[in-house]
Amino acid sequence: IGALAVQPGDAIADIGAGTGYFSLPLAQAIGPLGQVYAVDSQAEMLGHLQYKLDTGNISNIRAVVAEADSTGLPNASCNLVFMANVWHEIADRAAVLTEAKRILKSGGRIAVLDWRPDVEPQHGPPLHHRLGASDAADSMQSAGFVDVNRCNAGRYSWLVQGSIQGESEQ
Repeated sequence: IGALAVQPGDAIADIGAGTGYFSLPLAQAIGPLGQVYAVDSQAEMLGHLQYKLDTGNISNIRAVVAEADSTGLPNASCNLVFMANVWHEIADRAAVLTEAKRILKSGGRIAVLDWRPDVEPQHGPPLHHRLGASDAADSMQSAGFVDVNRCNAGRYSWLVQGSIQGESEQ
C-alpha cells in the first residue's frame, strides 16, 4: 500500500477486488473523505466484502459488480486504478487499459501488482500461467501511459506503475 503513494481523499478503483484484500487497507489509507470502488465481476466475492463493510461500519468502499474493461464508473472519477493479481487473467489487456484511462482523472495513475514468474510458487497460479512485469509495462506504454516503472514487491510479486499525462503536460 505504501508503494502506491495514495493520499487522503483519493478515489481508487480496485479492479478485481474480490473479497477486499486490498480494498480494506486502501480505504483506511485514503480516509473517510476518500472512496474505493471495489470492482469485481463475481458478485459472490463482493458479497463477502459487503459483509465486512456492513459489520465493520466501513462507508468509504463501494462494491461494484462489473468487468475490468467496462466498470461503469464515471469518466475521470479516480486518482488511481489498482489491479492486484488479476493481470495474468485478463484476456483483452488493451481494453482494460483503455477503460482505466477513461476513469482516471487528469494526471491519474495506474498500478498493477501480480505474481512473479521467476519464483517457485508457494501461493498464486502455476508458473506457466504467470506473466512478467515487462508485459504490463509494455502494455501500459503502448496504451499511452507515461512514467512507467516496475519493481519487485516482496518475494513473490512485481509492481508496475504509470500515469496519464495531466492537462498541463499534454
